[in-house]
Amino acid sequence: MAGAELRQIRRRIRSVESTMKITRAMELIAASRIVKAQQRVAAAQPYTRKMVEVIRNVAAASGGAKHPLLEARAVATAGALIVTSDRGLAGAYNSNILRMAESRLIELKRAGADLRLFAVGKKAQSYFRYRGYQIERAFLGVTDTPGYGDARAIANVIMNGYAEGDVDSVEVFTTLYVSALTQRAEARRLLPIEPPTGGDGIEPAGPVGYTYEPSAEAILNRLLPRYVEASTFAFLLDASASEHAARRRAMKAATENAEELVRVLSREANQARQAEITTEISEIVGGAEALTKG
Repeated sequence: MAGAELRQIRRRIRSVESTMKITRAMELIAASRIVKAQQRVAAAQPYTRKMVEVIRNVAAASGGAKHPLLEARAVATAGALIVTSDRGLAGAYNSNILRMAESRLIELKRAGADLRLFAVGKKAQSYFRYRGYQIERAFLGVTDTPGYGDARAIANVIMNGYAEGDVDSVEVFTTLYVSALTQRAEARRLLPIEPPTGGDGIEPAGPVGYTYEPSAEAILNRLLPRYVEASTFAFLLDASASEHAARRRAMKAATENAEELVRVLSREANQARQAEITTEISEIVGGAEALTKG
């Protein structure tokens, strides 16, 4: 019995050590990708700030120019853009977003609104499809290293749906990257666009006078779609950095737990081996005494 127990413990140790190699490798990969993701988040911020500043000045100087993307209407059909990952093993990263999004969708459904979901990542697609929600469009394979082309494709689908009246508002559920240790699930309204004001956290460089050619409306026709694209790109970059940071922490914790489990199992294996040796010695001594008495 002692020999069988020892073999079982050693098999568990080998299995845990194999798993530990995988988790350590995933931790190192995620750690290497966090740096690039942080750099991309920082590089995209000046463009977004300048875009907000220009839109603010144009909107203030144009005397309230109108645009379809600025038009607020009664919400009969609500859209939701839910940004998750394609892969798991990232701790609570996906579950935080999914819980927040589902809670908001339940509120909208109780208010009598129809729902249209735009899922980014396999986790959001499989989660809400299993629960019977209508997924208007799913975007897969973009969360690891999102590009501006991915953001443009997502933004175009959403803007076309809003312009055609398929949805009356669009909210984004994503994760804001604060630091390598802190990522915060957030919900933001993407459409209709709220004209930027001084309370958006971006201080204007000062009032700027524009000479419009051909008109403020034509300029907004070009700026506002770019603004939606830039905002979507910023959401994707924040989500990508948050995913890698969450996965690194989860894999680091898994590796440390595996190391502790190996230590515990090694002690159990040593105890089982000692018991086996003691049993063998007792059998030898007993056999020798029997031969002596015989």
